[in-house]
Amino acid sequence: MQVVLDYFSEYGLIFLFVIVFLEYLNLPGLPAGIIMPAAGLLVAANDVSFLTALVLSVFAGLLGSYALYFVGYFLGHPILEWFYHRFDQMRPAIDRAVRYTEAYGDKGVFIARLIPVARTLVSLTVGTVRMNLLTFTIYSTVGILIWNFAFIYAGYAFGYLFLK
Repeated sequence: MQVVLDYFSEYGLIFLFVIVFLEYLNLPGLPAGIIMPAAGLLVAANDVSFLTALVLSVFAGLLGSYALYFVGYFLGHPILEWFYHRFDQMRPAIDRAVRYTEAYGDKGVFIARLIPVARTLVSLTVGTVRMNLLTFTIYSTVGILIWNFAFIYAGYAFGYLFLK
């Protein structure tokens, strides 16, 4: 956690944007459970605007989600098969994301956004089934906003109580 805080201190909200963007691309690295609370600590410790950090994290999450959506849209099933073959341990999460979108349609995107691992993979799966981009954006934005708010606020509250 200290390493993350050091990077936040040095690079500020740019670091938050890059890390959240990469996380929503489902790239290995630091999970949201570490990044988002650390961002909240940064906000509390440096009097950075909470709203600015939240909006920036949602924007980064949407951009990463769009990238995976378009990979799924244009490359679809071969990419999912590649994921299955290369990362077999992710099969349950991918299948869960597919089930949510099949069972609940657009609301499945929202539900998946609140479940670890499935929340980043849902972009790929709904791109594969070619969900309407506006619908995807609306349900993704709400889900990303709730997820990011909860984690950033947890770090912010902790920092506000113990760092002030």
